[in-house]
Amino acid sequence: MSSADVSTLAVSTRPWTFKLWWQGAVAVTAWVAVALLISYWPNATRLWPMTQGLANLCLAVATLIGLLCIVGHWSAKVATRIRAAGAWLIALPILLGTWELLTAKLGLLPVPFFAPPQALLAVYVEDWPRLADSLLHSALLLGSGVALGAATGFVAGVAIGWSSRIGYWLHPVLRILGPVPSTALLPLCFFVFPTSWSASVFLIALATWFPVTVLTWSGVSSVDKAYYDVARTLGAKQGFLIFKVAIPAALPHVFVGLFMGLGASFSTLVVAEMMGVKSGIGWYLQWAQGWAAYANMYAALLIMALACSGLISALFLIRDRLLAWQKGAMKW
Repeated sequence: MSSADVSTLAVSTRPWTFKLWWQGAVAVTAWVAVALLISYWPNATRLWPMTQGLANLCLAVATLIGLLCIVGHWSAKVATRIRAAGAWLIALPILLGTWELLTAKLGLLPVPFFAPPQALLAVYVEDWPRLADSLLHSALLLGSGVALGAATGFVAGVAIGWSSRIGYWLHPVLRILGPVPSTALLPLCFFVFPTSWSASVFLIALATWFPVTVLTWSGVSSVDKAYYDVARTLGAKQGFLIFKVAIPAALPHVFVGLFMGLGASFSTLVVAEMMGVKSGIGWYLQWAQGWAAYANMYAALLIMALACSGLISALFLIRDRLLAWQKGAMKW
């Protein structure tokens, strides 16, 4: 067999090659078409800034997809990732082109309530210092509140699940505070706490504390009693039973509580920042609404959505790392 035949056989044995090139070609074509639409279709309402910049960005994305497809031809790992995201790589330019048509090109959606995509890009280019400062302050506030709520919720959940005496006193607290939204306590917190920062941290911590407490308690309570009996037979003390048996078994439930608490903390964060802080994503949203700067508002909402998605993805990575021992084993 010649070297050419061997090379042809090696390419034909890659099952991902045809689908990779097909998806890549469609995605590149879609992004180039959107770039041409943005560049050459005249705007209906006004000459929006960053129109050509948005078109250049679409061309850059198309170029990047093409380069990744070339790399994926020789790398199965890259090809797998591209094929997994292939549908979104095609859908995103279609959505972007529809958004551009309805706003900037045809003017079917009224201005300024609906801003075109190049208006958001202009906000990121021109107002990035204020957005970055707001994002930093929100990250500090959210991190402080979530860390406090997760730590106290974890301790409370373990205590309730392990000790019936502690559960006797904490169950009524959970029943009373659990159904109450954290934002409903906003006026009381601003009166009790000395600063708006401390009040906001408390509200975010409270929004995180309840789901973490309940799910940790459920995880500790659901541990099979046979594991405790085996550990006691081998001479385990109470500390070993808590830290080496109960807590590891409850970790899957703890992460479910963290996921729920993180979502609740984001909604509480935005409301809390609208009521007294001088910087943050919530403050930025209120400022943009006051000045009818809806492009700024949408830009901030997009940043907040991406930040929340990133934090959830990071939490998934942490969970997979800590619970690697569960792979191939029975899950509680």
